[in-house]
Amino acid sequence: MATVVTEKLSRLFINVRQVPQLLAPLSPSTVSNSEVPKVFWKPYIHTGYRPVQQTWRYYFSTLFQQHNEAINVWTHLVATLILLLRFQQLSQRVDFGQDLHAQPLLIIIVASITYLTFSTLAHLLQAKSEFWHYSFFFMDYVGVAVYQYGSALGHYYYAIEPSWHEKIKGFYMPVAVLLAWLSCAGSCYAKYRCHQSTRLLSRLCQELPSGLAYMLDISPVIHRIYTVPPSEQADPALLYHKCQVVFFLISAFFFSHPYPEKWFPGKCHFFGQSHQIFHVCLVLCTLAQIEAVVLDYESRRQIYSTLQGDLAHNFSALCLFTVTCSVLTAAYMAQKVKNKLSFKEE
Repeated sequence: MATVVTEKLSRLFINVRQVPQLLAPLSPSTVSNSEVPKVFWKPYIHTGYRPVQQTWRYYFSTLFQQHNEAINVWTHLVATLILLLRFQQLSQRVDFGQDLHAQPLLIIIVASITYLTFSTLAHLLQAKSEFWHYSFFFMDYVGVAVYQYGSALGHYYYAIEPSWHEKIKGFYMPVAVLLAWLSCAGSCYAKYRCHQSTRLLSRLCQELPSGLAYMLDISPVIHRIYTVPPSEQADPALLYHKCQVVFFLISAFFFSHPYPEKWFPGKCHFFGQSHQIFHVCLVLCTLAQIEAVVLDYESRRQIYSTLQGDLAHNFSALCLFTVTCSVLTAAYMAQKVKNKLSFKEE
């Protein structure tokens, strides 16, 4: 009996000794920018990069490690979980299957969850290799295009005033589809040429289509804010709409300008990067936007049911068209990257 107990204690001791090995990192934690391909480099960020050509298991494990993409991953991952919970709550009182007028609400929620999920995966897994870096960010741009369409539809369907609807109904949604696709295509091209093109060309390809798309998409909200009677200024939906505009403008600034890392070069490897601030503000924008659209869906049915009639199915078809065009564009650009990298290796 004593011998058996001794053997069991010995095995337990051996297992305990192996725990640090099991918990040890699967690979070196982070490296400097000189140890990764140039495509991974970020302005003013000199270290904190993850090594390339590791196993997929390693990159998934970095969800719980410190590196220069960790904050970007967690901001959108947490927002995804919040929206999934919000969707579950809404599904208990909104009949998404039978209520025709709930389809645009479903589209904007699913579009928001999609872009946040794609962004989370892109920032978590893009360090695998140059090809996967490009491919995951092309996927991210597909999510952004879908979200842009969802935003345009949500504002046009629920938030718009009849007077503005009369002026833009002939072109708003087709142009929204075009600009969403151009945003995806331009971002993919800018990423593909990121180390061969000038900063101006990159901004024209990526930021100009997105800026034009936002100006169109937000126009029903801006028109409503400035024309609503004083008696309706306290409308909670209007307050959320104002918040989403403010958060978006702040996020756009930090997306376009590398502050504060430019002010403190070499000090923002893990925390305080402009892209991290952009993520946080964009998440707040999305959450405020969803709440505004939900409130409009619940309180403005008499208005939008009269304006939109039975067009919800047409808008759903346009969403599918936008997704298809964006996915095909991203796949085409991924193939170009693959060919370019194969040629470089030869």
